[in-house]
Amino acid sequence: MSSSSLVCLTLLLVSFTISEARDYLVGGDDRAWRVPPTTNDSLNRWAEKNRFQVGDSLVWKYDAAKDSVLQVTREAYLSCNRSSPVAEHRDGTAVVELHRSGAYYFISGAEGACEQGEKLIVVVMSERHSLRGGLALGPGLTEFEGPAVAPTSGASTTVVLKSGVAAALLVLGIIL
Repeated sequence: MSSSSLVCLTLLLVSFTISEARDYLVGGDDRAWRVPPTTNDSLNRWAEKNRFQVGDSLVWKYDAAKDSVLQVTREAYLSCNRSSPVAEHRDGTAVVELHRSGAYYFISGAEGACEQGEKLIVVVMSERHSLRGGLALGPGLTEFEGPAVAPTSGASTTVVLKSGVAAALLVLGIIL
């Protein structure tokens, strides 16, 4: 196998692995959708620590007898207006697929909860800024030393692969 074929195969395998959509449990636990005890516990702080991509989904778990999740416009988010949501989730488990880049706004459907901080803004990265659109260092990625595309005098380069992909390619004997 030529080195250019090897590189193309490697990039193809990596792009399949990196393009997987993810489900994010809002706040990181089943009880996160609630009025935060302090402003430091805001769900927006949680959202700022994540890189949401087109195709990912947000998952809420909450007590349907006491609360709901409303997807709203920016204006409704800022004013905590529950009267005309874009989407309404009341069954105790809500799943919202992030199908476009940009901001998504969510507030609690429980009276007074939004005003006390039970709300969330999620910003989805554009396709061109997506970590899944190409090779880049990020969570779950690792460096792998492999041959350069056209080695001259034994030169090598660093290829960035998901650790599982690197292991699979090594097992298959594709990367030496």
